[in-house]
Amino acid sequence: VKPMTPRCSVPKAVPVGKSASLHCHENEGFPKSTYSWYRNSEPLSPDSKSSKLHNSSYTLNPATGTLVFHAVHKGDTGRYSCIATNDAGFAKCEEQEMEV
Repeated sequence: VKPMTPRCSVPKAVPVGKSASLHCHENEGFPKSTYSWYRNSEPLSPDSKSSKLHNSSYTLNPATGTLVFHAVHKGDTGRYSCIATNDAGFAKCEEQEMEV
């Protein structure tokens, strides 16, 4: 079963140096969906060390759809969206702006 459009929650504004949690979830898809996050339409690597986001520290869990920034900085500002994917297809949530 193809995933439904996931529900994404992105904080609107986060102070520099604070942590931020972004969530993405859908429960219609079977088999269970895996999640990937995008910033300004660029995919975020599941491993922040290999990411193109310079000195950004975050943890991305593809199984739960949670993206956590440990300490945000100005460069993390952007439009975030998430895609839920399984064997039957994928679905994307609307982009949401996060201001730092």
